[in-house]
Amino acid sequence: MARMRPRSLTWCRETRTHGRHASSIVTSPKLKLAPAYWSRAAILPGIVAIAPMLPGTLAFGMAFGALCAEKRFSLAEVEVMMALVYGGLSQFVAVQSWPDHLTASSIATLALLTLTVNIRFALMSASLRPWFGTLPRWQAYPAMLLVTDGGWLAAVRYREHGGADAWFYTGGALVLYVAWLVSAVPGYVLAEQLADPKKYGVDLAMPAFYAAMLVPAWKGARLAIPWVVAGVVALVVYWLLAGWWFIIVGALSGAVCAGFIEPPAAKPEHTHG
Repeated sequence: MARMRPRSLTWCRETRTHGRHASSIVTSPKLKLAPAYWSRAAILPGIVAIAPMLPGTLAFGMAFGALCAEKRFSLAEVEVMMALVYGGLSQFVAVQSWPDHLTASSIATLALLTLTVNIRFALMSASLRPWFGTLPRWQAYPAMLLVTDGGWLAAVRYREHGGADAWFYTGGALVLYVAWLVSAVPGYVLAEQLADPKKYGVDLAMPAFYAAMLVPAWKGARLAIPWVVAGVVALVVYWLLAGWWFIIVGALSGAVCAGFIEPPAAKPEHTHG
């Protein structure tokens, strides 16, 4: 596993020149990140990094399994969806919106909802390109199929500290994938007991999971303005319009707001003589 290092190396030196003390702060150039490589030494650290996300993933999956049982899906259909779609929240939205009879318009609506909810994965995958883009395509592209919110955050923090081992991300991502597959089974089997999700607090799994995701993504109040805008707009649309339009409108409003907010300027380097 690549040794984890700070993003910048800063140290203070005191020198004595002709009887005077000169204090200076020396900052090295931006940390040059190593290209991606594979080493089994990073598998366990990657799993440890995503371990706090496993309880939420299991509860999330159980709630989805119970929802599918309520909608009269077979267990085989549920597991195929879990394995191939692997969309988390988008699967909830699709199943809750599933019509009694599929038509061209209903399929288009389901596709639009799924695209809106999952579009963030395209952006997450793009952000990993400077790292995984140094690998052969046949290694990099399959790994992107395992991108999740929690796995992406852990991978980004690892990379920002100088990590380059691709197994750190991939090992943790595979564990999350298996946990997601398995978690739907008990939820499906115990659907009758989970008919009232509030009784066991399962209804809090999804909002608690995504609320927790905001903590490591926090980069200051100014950059959090789009979060507030998206949330407020989504709530207003939810009360005004039926269906799932609040997801689409809320996401678009947050994205537009973020486009008008300039990133904070980098702090200038100072040298005191």
